[in-house]
Amino acid sequence: MMKITVALLFGGKSTEHEVSLQSAKNIINAIDKEKYELTLIGIDKRGQWFLCDQEDFLINGDSPKDIMLKHKGLAVAFQMGKDSEQLICFAEKTFTKSIDVVFPILHGTYGEDGTVQGLLTLANIPFVGPSPLGSGIGMDKDVAKRLLRDAGIPVAKSLTYHQWEQPGINFEAVVEQLGLPVFVKPASLGSSVGISKVKQQDELFAAIKEAFAFDHKIIIEECIEGQEIECAILGNEIPIASAVGAIIPQQEFYSYAAKYIDDQGAAIQIPADIPKEIAALVQELAIKAFQVLCCEGMARVDFFLTKEHNVLINEINTIPGFTKISMYPKLWGISGISYTDLIDRLIQLALERNIKDKSIRKSY
Repeated sequence: MMKITVALLFGGKSTEHEVSLQSAKNIINAIDKEKYELTLIGIDKRGQWFLCDQEDFLINGDSPKDIMLKHKGLAVAFQMGKDSEQLICFAEKTFTKSIDVVFPILHGTYGEDGTVQGLLTLANIPFVGPSPLGSGIGMDKDVAKRLLRDAGIPVAKSLTYHQWEQPGINFEAVVEQLGLPVFVKPASLGSSVGISKVKQQDELFAAIKEAFAFDHKIIIEECIEGQEIECAILGNEIPIASAVGAIIPQQEFYSYAAKYIDDQGAAIQIPADIPKEIAALVQELAIKAFQVLCCEGMARVDFFLTKEHNVLINEINTIPGFTKISMYPKLWGISGISYTDLIDRLIQLALERNIKDKSIRKSY
């Protein structure tokens, strides 16, 4: 049987570059190498793309804190609109390579936000995960919240501010509408980067400055007291939900370090110790949110569960982490889908969607 060529796309210009390297390493170890032939494409922090050696592409690969991408290999790019030999390599003698499907494991901006998905769509290359539209919506917490509210899905109350509005942000007005404490977040970033918990007035403007350092738009959100609950989604038109898991932070909140560096930073409880009817509601809302936000392939939906057993959606992640302590593969593992089978299903979903997309007329 001829192997399917999978281009694993990782690294990137995002603040989550190092997380992507960890995820890529785990996918490389878990993918079925009898069925798939891997082509590794690393993107450095400047945005340059190059081929990587599977055996030697990381520095400090076993250290989440110090992991780095090696700057070596041939520069590459995708050719637009070709059905084969889409990958072009630049060297003393230019050569091309055919790619069957791309697995973008690019967390955050310039990877999870629809930019790469748009490029791959133009290049006629199937890819894992949501379309450019679903990716862009999922990345922007402000837009996602508006769509979820319109669909009757409960979300935490929040205020949105653009950078030009920064001088007019008023502490008293924020407290009147949201109370204290509040969370200040970049609107389009993940992995808790740039997020601050604000308990008093003198902390607010430092938190706003921090969030605006990472984005041109921020949200200030009410603090929901309760458990952090997560559910993984898999599928295209008829998605399925995993078991529900709980995050029990050992810090003030589920920070970047707790997610990706300190494996003692949070306790993970799978399945979550919650009533069965609440778990079923979380699964139902996760699937509904996935569909409302135009997602396909995969996503992880994060919730708050209050002491009164009210369920609110926090956010959706369209390229969830695949590190050794990441919830997405762990949730599917406890639900009966191994890491290797999960990767296989995601690739097959990408190929199925591509067949459907090819049936759409392109001329009139």
